[in-house]
Amino acid sequence: MADRVEEFKGRVKETTGRVTADRKLEAEGKTEAERARTGRKAKGAAREVGGKVKEGVGKLTGDEATQLEGRAQTLRGRSQRTG
Repeated sequence: MADRVEEFKGRVKETTGRVTADRKLEAEGKTEAERARTGRKAKGAAREVGGKVKEGVGKLTGDEATQLEGRAQTLRGRSQRTG
């Protein structure tokens, strides 16, 4: 959630810079927004991979609860990664 807030703040700063013709502020905002977006995507991808592993372990061991937890984690990661 913090990454989304930082992404939003960066976009606001970028827009403010564009509206006021402050190129430095616009560039700074764009950089901040992209950094937050990239961080969010990386965290989501890591969560998704971890979920796939957990799901695989659950399948391998026949542990349905672990398999379902892994699936849920995979879906949370995918959601986080895609925005």
